[in-house]
Amino acid sequence: MRILILGNMGYVGSAVVRHLRARHPTAMLDGFDNSYFAHCLTGAKTLPEQLLDEQFFGDVRSLTPAKLEGYTAIIYLAAVSNDPMGEQFASVTADINRKSAMSVATAAARIGVRNFVFASSCSVYGIADSTPRRESDPLGPVTAYAKSKVDAEHDLATIDTDMTITCLRFATACGMSDRLRLDLVLNDFVACALSRGEITVLSDGTPWRPLIDVADMARAMDWAVQRSPSEGGRFLVVNAGSNDRNYQVRDLAQAVAAALPGTTVSINSEAPVDSRSYRVDFSLFESLAGDYRPQVKLSQSISRLIDGMREMEFKDREFRQSKLMRLHVLRGHIQDRRLSESLEWLPST
Repeated sequence: MRILILGNMGYVGSAVVRHLRARHPTAMLDGFDNSYFAHCLTGAKTLPEQLLDEQFFGDVRSLTPAKLEGYTAIIYLAAVSNDPMGEQFASVTADINRKSAMSVATAAARIGVRNFVFASSCSVYGIADSTPRRESDPLGPVTAYAKSKVDAEHDLATIDTDMTITCLRFATACGMSDRLRLDLVLNDFVACALSRGEITVLSDGTPWRPLIDVADMARAMDWAVQRSPSEGGRFLVVNAGSNDRNYQVRDLAQAVAAALPGTTVSINSEAPVDSRSYRVDFSLFESLAGDYRPQVKLSQSISRLIDGMREMEFKDREFRQSKLMRLHVLRGHIQDRRLSESLEWLPST
């Protein structure tokens, strides 16, 4: 087995590299990344890229079919990866999250790649009532990021190929990583508790979020790179997470506070309604993925974050302005004239 991971040097990709190397010690694992966040290491004793056979650098928007030759599976993690970044860089979000995904998948199918895995998102459900969303339910994306994922799924479904394509609609990511992000709800709450002793919930606490630990995201991708058409069909869109990890935001805050005694919780009861609220039904994934189903409990995600951030000696009360927030990193690159507004590297002067 030879796997190419596009977007391997991010929050999720770092966990995927470590998981795949541990599970497949003899596999050929290569990475391809534009290195926006390569410097955002958080407590890693060794670079996760050391576990790869080769690390390639470049922009997925200009990736040539020749670079895909010889791989049995491709994981497409490359993305402008959350709502704030998607809103500021809307056209780039569409280019990377949708157009390039389709371009790479089309070339991969032509070359003879066996499995293509696309990291989608449960945010495609948008504003939803309390009924858990299933894959066949109507979609209601409300952000540029979510719309890019919906459009990419629709595009990928049109490819006429024998290649097995899996679109994993991931629950909201959380947990410790070699390149930690704090622009995620659970990670933000742990950071607040450790640095301030207080969790500030910016919404009224009622929105629903499904969660999945990055370790379980890596486990799901391990399943998808090996999936056969007999397990769900040649083209599959599936919610990736677990039914017991749908939470209201206020419950997440209380769980973190319970793990760090003395932490207070402040909820903004006057906040406008958060349009991103959805519960998700993961029954299909649970029926297909077998031993690759999520294993990390909420309490474990929290404890691993606490342990990892303490090892980092994390105390930054102003972390929302730090390199642990991905939008802040991109803005810093642009301000220092390393990146253009279209997120292309500028020549050094």
